Order: sequence, then C-alpha cells, then structure tokens
Amino acid sequence: MADGTDFVSRYKNNAGSNPASGSKVRDGIVVTTKRRLEYMSTISFLGNFGVDYSSESHHVKTLESLGYTVIKLQEGETRSQQVLRCAQSSDLFVYVHTHGWKTTGSLSMDSVLDELYKAGVPTMTYHLDLWFGLRRQVDLEKDNFYKTIGHFFTVDKLMADWFNENTNVKGHFLLPGVYDKECFIDKEYSNDFEHEVIFVGSKGYHPEYPYRPELIDFLRDTYGDGFTHVSGDGDTGTLRGNSLNKIYAKSKIAVGDTLNLGFKYPYYTSDRLFESTGRGGFTIYPGIRGIEDTFVDKKEIVWYDHGNLGDLKEKIDYYLKHDEERESIRLAGHERTKRDHTYVNRWNEIIKELNL
Repeated sequence: MADGTDFVSRYKNNAGSNPASGSKVRDGIVVTTKRRLEYMSTISFLGNFGVDYSSESHHVKTLESLGYTVIKLQEGETRSQQVLRCAQSSDLFVYVHTHGWKTTGSLSMDSVLDELYKAGVPTMTYHLDLWFGLRRQVDLEKDNFYKTIGHFFTVDKLMADWFNENTNVKGHFLLPGVYDKECFIDKEYSNDFEHEVIFVGSKGYHPEYPYRPELIDFLRDTYGDGFTHVSGDGDTGTLRGNSLNKIYAKSKIAVGDTLNLGFKYPYYTSDRLFESTGRGGFTIYPGIRGIEDTFVDKKEIVWYDHGNLGDLKEKIDYYLKHDEERESIRLAGHERTKRDHTYVNRWNEIIKELNL
C-alpha cells in the first residue's frame, strides 16, 4: 500500500465483511479501522499526529470510537499527490492546517482541494484558535487554505460569520470540547485537598492580551502559598493526561481564563473551559457573552465578570469557605461536560451538518 488507496478500495468493496480492528502503516500514512456492522464511511485526515495529545489525535480517536475508518496523513511529511489519492477514495477530507507548515509535492494544496471539489468529496477543518485581533489574522488573506477549504468549523462565531459573508467557504460556529477519554474525576478526589487555588495555562501568552500575566500575578500575590500555577512556565512544569486530572481533583478551586480582547469579544472560549470542568475542576471562569448557556451559573460553574479582579476574589473567597456548595457545583459541572461537551458531541454535530 503505497498511499492508502488500495486498502480503502478493498475496504469499501468488502464493507459487509466487518474487518477486525487494526492499523496499517506505510509512507507515513496510518489507516485505522473499527468494527461496524453497517457501511463505514472513510475519512482522510491531514494534520499533526506527532504527539498523542494534539487536537488532531483526539479528533481521530473520537471518530474511530464513532465507527469511522480514518486515514491519518501527517502534515509536512505526506506529499500532496498522496493526499489527493487517499482523499479521492474517502467520504470526507479533514484538513487541520498548522500555521507555517507546508504540504509539498507535485500539486499545490489549492489544486488538491479543487480536485476534491470536482470529485464531490466534501472538505472541512475544525480549528480551536482565535484569529481576529491577533497577529495571525493576516493568515486569512495570505494563506489560500482559508479561501479554498469547503467547510470551516470554528470556535469563533464572528469568524464563521466572516467566512459566510466574505468567502465561498461555509463557516460553522462550533464550540470546543474535551476528549471523552480524559473526561473523568481522578480516583484520588476527596476532601483532602493539596491546593487552595490553581490556574492551568501559560503566563507567557499573546502580547495582545496583557490580562493573562496580570491575572496570574494577582492570584499569587493574593493567595501566596495557597496558589499553584500549573504550566511549563509555572510551578509544576507541563502536566498532561492523568496528572492533569489529578491536580484538578486535588484542588479546591480552578480559575480559568480565555483570550478575550478588551473583555468584550463574544461567542468565543478556549477549550480550557471544558478541559477544567471535564477533568473534575471546580471552575470559576470568565462570563463570556454567547456561551452562558453551556453551564448553569452557581449550579455547574461560577462565572465572574471578566477583568474584574475584585469580583473574582470575592467569589474565590466565598467558595473556599463553602465546601458543600463548591463540591456540589464541581460534580454537576463535570456531569454536564460528560453529557454535552465532549468531542463525541462535537463530531456528531459535524457529521449531522455534513450529512455523512
């Protein structure tokens, strides 16, 4: 199998045989299958699979859990002609493009997307980042990816609206989520907490958003040894996987943050909202217009007035003292996330929207 095409053809022609789960690897292409009784759609996915914790890796595992065959194509390694051959034999092409990365080969990616359009293969991306107001906003004009992909699922509603009003790309507003296999409360969760207040995320952030370092300095100055900054540039170093779930479970309060220029950018949140609640953190988070219905305030989460450190302190101090109320909110927020905010939920929305 030089490029995955032969396997895809054989699989489609023998869909009723229900092949066993497994993987085939060659030329940097990984084809994974799951057992499914009915016809299984095949998805080619170009993105970054260099680490298990990338969004693309989580998306592929989610799609596999839903029963799809996924051909993983590593961006920067798979040549464009291979991408086209695999995608032409698929029911969907997903392209999560990393800023600055190139797919080389005898065809441009513009040509690949054009050929797929002619062949009737839908193309899409699902990005979790914000562009408007940041330096990378120039990508929207300079990189043809943002003009040639068929469907752009974005966590920024204003960006989805921009696509629909200014380009031929179909923009879709879709919130981020949490990978369902990491959505659990650690077994060490108890009333024996090791941390009073934590913040998970980098202090060094976008220069357009100076509130992040101000927030972390405020929490350290206010809560002293009771505050722990969980980050590669913080107190713990980088934590991932079960280690992150554990520190959420062993902390009374997790303060969250999201990039919000001028504290007035609506309908956008980072995935930290669902990471925090999904991994078992009692979460105090900025109240962002347009995402209020994701959780019930003071029942599943606590919203605070973004940028108002006085309001934040008042709510932290209250919930440090009211243990029973805090833990009830923690558990309810976690259950809400498991039910409504995993990537299983999000990909089911995408599949329904694309009519797969």
